[in-house]
Amino acid sequence: MSTAQHKIGSGFGAHSTADDVLAGVDLSGKLAIVTGGYSGLGLETTRALTKAGARVVVPARRPDTAWKALAGIDRVEVDELDLGDLDSVRAFAERFLDSGRTVDLVIDNAGIMACPETRVGPGWEAQFATNHLGHFALVNRLWPAIEPGGARVVSVSSRAHHFSGMRWDDVHWRTGYDKWQAYGQAKTANVLFAVHLDKLGADRGVRAFSLHPGGILTPLQRHLPKAEMVERGWIDEQGNVLNPSGFKSPEQGAATQVWAATSPQLAGMGGVYLEDCDIAEGAVDGDESGGVRAWATDPDQAERLWTLSAELTGVNAFA
Repeated sequence: MSTAQHKIGSGFGAHSTADDVLAGVDLSGKLAIVTGGYSGLGLETTRALTKAGARVVVPARRPDTAWKALAGIDRVEVDELDLGDLDSVRAFAERFLDSGRTVDLVIDNAGIMACPETRVGPGWEAQFATNHLGHFALVNRLWPAIEPGGARVVSVSSRAHHFSGMRWDDVHWRTGYDKWQAYGQAKTANVLFAVHLDKLGADRGVRAFSLHPGGILTPLQRHLPKAEMVERGWIDEQGNVLNPSGFKSPEQGAATQVWAATSPQLAGMGGVYLEDCDIAEGAVDGDESGGVRAWATDPDQAERLWTLSAELTGVNAFA
């Protein structure tokens, strides 16, 4: 049964932290996989989950950097994974499956944003390939470990999905590349992925969610020139954050994905887009301040994207 895209009154909000939503939640014995769990929101997510008792596997493109960032955090392990390289995704999944463990929580947190036009693999646009296709392949390859534990799979999207729906005639932006619209398409894909994964997995006890974590200044902005961030009113010429109240802290930014992965309030639910630690309402046309666009939750588009992604990656756990 599909879950309505309406707020449930969780009692949490934009200022809640990852620790707030985990208060009273015991994750002892649980295993989580958090992509990019060593930087920005991912690092705070890893810290909060381990503090609540979980063991966290952090797949990282730069394992040495990850180990340094995670120093001092208990119950964490690092393995190599480059989401833009499907051979790397396959190798990581095989190593994990060989360990014989099952997974309770998967948080697809890693991503790139508004990068210059970049091609990976067989000429794929890097944001769509890394943010969506890499995670699609990862979850499908890990399915033998995800299904037995009735895991929750959390796809970290963004309000930037408002920028663009799926560009079906040219998903890899071979003409007219726009870094923000390409990012928007990738974030729409993150939502659609959760919609269809939840449809496929619900009867097997696996539920999926997508979310907007909020506006947070993290290393995700590494591809943005300083001048562009100044022009957008995020920082001043000296690099100081302007209007700090308009941004969340990393602790607040990690809260919604941690809530999605662990909250008993979401038991029996799935396939919905979240923001500020609650289910989001549908977006109002012309208003980009919140909510989810209809193009990102359309089940037909979600199925179409799943079929395309399976064709591109050669992986489909449900085939």
